[in-house]
Amino acid sequence: MGPTVELWLSTADRRLKLMPQPDIAMSARGSAPADVVIEVDKKYQAMVGFGAAMTDSSAWLLQNKLSDAQRSDLLRELYGPPPNLNLNMMRLTIGASDFSLKPYTLDDVPFGQTDPELQHFNVTPNLLDVIPVVREALSVNAGLRIIASSWSAPAWMKSSQNLIGGDLLEQYESTYADYLIKYLDAYRGYGIPIFALTLQNEPGFVPVTYPGMEMPADTRARIVSQYLGPKLASRTPKTAILEWDHNWSHPEQPLSVLGDADAARYIDGVAWHCYEGSQSAQGRVHRAYPQKSVYITECSGGDWASSINGELIWFARNLLVTGIRQWASGVVYWNLALDENHGPHFGGCAACKGVIMVDSKTGEVSRNDEYYALAHFSKFVLPGAVRVASTDTDADQGIANVAFQNVSDGSIVLVMVNSKTDARPVSVVEGQVRFDYTMPPRSVATFEWNHDKTGAWVRRAVSWLDRAASDVIKRRPATPPQH
Repeated sequence: MGPTVELWLSTADRRLKLMPQPDIAMSARGSAPADVVIEVDKKYQAMVGFGAAMTDSSAWLLQNKLSDAQRSDLLRELYGPPPNLNLNMMRLTIGASDFSLKPYTLDDVPFGQTDPELQHFNVTPNLLDVIPVVREALSVNAGLRIIASSWSAPAWMKSSQNLIGGDLLEQYESTYADYLIKYLDAYRGYGIPIFALTLQNEPGFVPVTYPGMEMPADTRARIVSQYLGPKLASRTPKTAILEWDHNWSHPEQPLSVLGDADAARYIDGVAWHCYEGSQSAQGRVHRAYPQKSVYITECSGGDWASSINGELIWFARNLLVTGIRQWASGVVYWNLALDENHGPHFGGCAACKGVIMVDSKTGEVSRNDEYYALAHFSKFVLPGAVRVASTDTDADQGIANVAFQNVSDGSIVLVMVNSKTDARPVSVVEGQVRFDYTMPPRSVATFEWNHDKTGAWVRRAVSWLDRAASDVIKRRPATPPQH
């Protein structure tokens, strides 16, 4: 028997949800042209992974609406190795976002008072849900990469003297950097390492119903270059600084901050949101600063008019395939879990969805289209995998694709999306072999093959175990310190 390609398929009509299909036989490459030519010798970015935000709302639901056994099973499904979802990235909010049960920061004092020495800093608001749920997720996947973002400085640091609106007073810029560092230390004390920080969520937008704060490019550059960057530079382990953390529509913003050499030396990458603009902004900034990494740190689906036919195709094609082709090393969705009422939350998006939905009355868990879009990548593209060259077919055929090579075993992963309402035949060539497949209407397919005969699930399980064994964990004390 010759080499074969393993295939998993999802369809927008939800008839198939990441269902394994019969293997596809490979043949010799021959001289016939192919739609997709994969060149593993042309390598691009290494992948960090995929995930979603453990917002206060998500953590509260998992902690309060599921039994211990239900939560344990769900977290293993989400963060466990293949054939589980294998999520290995997470975003946390520093203080409240709109998806919190109430507004707060980690250094709130009575109106009119200030706390420049941060003597009242504490993570008490997170002790009942966020911290225990994140620790439990880390017990499943110790290699979880966590990005933390602040929605607002404490009110006493702001021009508005309120969590809503305003901007950071210049006199408190150094204090704000210290505030972020105290967050890193407090969470590490609970065994939760932070992989990367962003200074401010959506610094170009000032919400009127939930915490937020405008932070112009010159302010961000000054805080990084004078305060946060130098203070983090000598710390071990390293916490990366990601610039921007806002939409594709304003690439001039991160370009401006990266154009400040004093700030750029401390900035590791750029974080993007999906709500306005084009993914090409990621490529534009990457070409200007190719040494800086690229992450998509927020994108939400929802029950809005454009999603009446589901969101599988949009997320698989526009966010994941195209976002990664535009240099993203990691893709992090917004809420991991919301309830049947799109909450709980106290402002902001009233129609947002999570990767999963938790019924607030029964605890029943259902998996949204975003779950399967992520799964087509996260189950197969292992951390450290490298994106490799593949023919860009999106413009002429409506078949978007992106290809990877897993470094642990050399296996090739190709994710393909047919956004058209008719079936599309596609031919694929890699090395000296080829295969043909007809993509069903409005479908997502993950193809995987290896030039040896080892089973894909076995290879992934062994790779994950090797990765877990090599990740020496010294970060979860038996008795968490009290802050």
